[in-house]
Amino acid sequence: MSAIPIALRFSHVAFSYDMLPVLEDVNFHIHAGEFIALVGPNGSGKTTLLKLILGFEQSQQGEVLLFGDPPKKNRSMIGYVPQHITYDPTFPISVVEVVRMGGVLSTSRKGRAERNKAALDALRQVEMEELAQRPYSELSGGQRRRVLVARALVTGPKMLILDEPTANMDAESEKRLFDTLRNYKGKTTILIVTHDMSTVSSLTDRVFCIGAQKPGQKGRTVVQHTLELMKHAPELYGGEALRVLHDVELPADYCTFDGGVTNG
Repeated sequence: MSAIPIALRFSHVAFSYDMLPVLEDVNFHIHAGEFIALVGPNGSGKTTLLKLILGFEQSQQGEVLLFGDPPKKNRSMIGYVPQHITYDPTFPISVVEVVRMGGVLSTSRKGRAERNKAALDALRQVEMEELAQRPYSELSGGQRRRVLVARALVTGPKMLILDEPTANMDAESEKRLFDTLRNYKGKTTILIVTHDMSTVSSLTDRVFCIGAQKPGQKGRTVVQHTLELMKHAPELYGGEALRVLHDVELPADYCTFDGGVTNG
């Protein structure tokens, strides 16, 4: 069986703000096509980890590789859905214009037409095409989040990162979002970042928890936990949910995603 490529690898990574250690000896990897959940309480280092993945910060020790290269080189391969987006609600921008912002700018007539088609295709994938001309400010919180997913998908990214994607969403909006992500499972590497420590989507292949401290360490590290199918789970997360078993830890670099291969 051929090995599945590594999309993201952290090797002995440490990061501090001035003299304040945030991350210490972080080791984990994500295979191409995996659906990963990164969980941790507020203040555990999730935002710092995202900045390292996106190339906005650089580790002081160790190495971060995104598709085999430093993150800055391959940042364009990531579609990022932030938790919040700051905008002026009085500014007259439509849904399709928001999505077009995620694509490559072009001033030619042909380029503009291609960008518009790509934006409409992305909206169709998140079931928002019928609202393409609606003012973005008129949408509900769940609808706006799906528009931001479309914006992230418009360039066909190799990795999709969603920061707190279900924050302030109702159950129906959550289901629609995870139904969309289900279509990309196995095709695009997906990383969900959330402070929900108890359950994750049933789409999840592996879950990493950030926030643990080893004896003698000041910074936080990352550990992998096992998952358990929840019986009688509510119809959230695009289907049945998985319970995170925080009392059952695995080495962060352990996986069975490629049919039983460990530490690879």
